[in-house]
Amino acid sequence: MRADRAAVSWASPRAILGENLFCSRGVSLSVRSAHWNIQGVLRFGPLQPLHMPIMGPFALLPFMECSHRIASMKHRVDGILFVNGKRIRFENAEGYIEGDRGRSFPREYAWSQCLFPEGSLMLAAARVPVGPIAFPGVIALLKIRGREYRFASYLGARLVSARGGWMEIRQRNLVLTAERIGQAGQPLNAPVCGAMTRTIHENLCCPVRYQLRKDGSILWKLETDRASFELEYPC
Repeated sequence: MRADRAAVSWASPRAILGENLFCSRGVSLSVRSAHWNIQGVLRFGPLQPLHMPIMGPFALLPFMECSHRIASMKHRVDGILFVNGKRIRFENAEGYIEGDRGRSFPREYAWSQCLFPEGSLMLAAARVPVGPIAFPGVIALLKIRGREYRFASYLGARLVSARGGWMEIRQRNLVLTAERIGQAGQPLNAPVCGAMTRTIHENLCCPVRYQLRKDGSILWKLETDRASFELEYPC
């Protein structure tokens, strides 16, 4: 079963990795290995990019070892994949797209992402080196029912805690928390100076509790078993 590339109107810019194609309108997958055979096409509905890059002015700094970009907070996904012969249909499903550009992941970082019926969330914190020193950088975006809550170091946000599956960031009178329920995730290769020689641990789909508070009062909370979570801070 081969992926039908003609099923997607491939737009520029696009990325081609072997027989796999990726662009803003969808993906065409053709993966064969000793353990996996993945074929199929997924088509994306209109993407929801941010009106302002999540990293703000920090995206322009040349010394950043890793620059983060959100391509779409939430969009529709339709298509069919065949995974080791099993047919998986996506119909009016939901997708999220982000990416990192650089040569290394931060030495210490935390990240979580989740889609839910009323919106979408992404939050991250990292040790950002600046010459001989480093500072804790923070970015986060919660979109709920059309409203946007943005946390960022350039807006005064700071990391309160990132330990043992718990993340907490604060920006003036707003506090956003994420708590992973369960153990660290599966090992995954990550870059160090351009080479994939580091091992991190990622929970691609796991239970997480989120909460947004303002002046101590809860504005929003969510407990889901379909969140992603990484935490590479020392315990």
